[in-house]
Amino acid sequence: MNMQSIMAQAQKMQRDITKKKEEIDATMFTGKSEWVEVVFNGKKELKSMKILKVGIIEEDDKEILEDMLSIAIKDAFKQIDAETEKKLGAYSQSLNGLF
Repeated sequence: MNMQSIMAQAQKMQRDITKKKEEIDATMFTGKSEWVEVVFNGKKELKSMKILKVGIIEEDDKEILEDMLSIAIKDAFKQIDAETEKKLGAYSQSLNGLF
């Protein structure tokens, strides 16, 4: 394999990675718990948050609500990480031998 061919493959891989990363960044991921729904983009930026529990939340429910927020956020982040691994995982495996 000559150097031009290697460079061409590397440039193609870079374009592919950039395109897939842009797709992930533009995708919206919805994390849910029983009381809360959050939406993040692929950059893990919060886009919206909804409290799904109807009625006034009592003081005793504050800790539960905080837990539900945490569950929903972790759910969304897990989806983002899975999508990133699905779309970009093959590249990290093929690049492992280079570093």
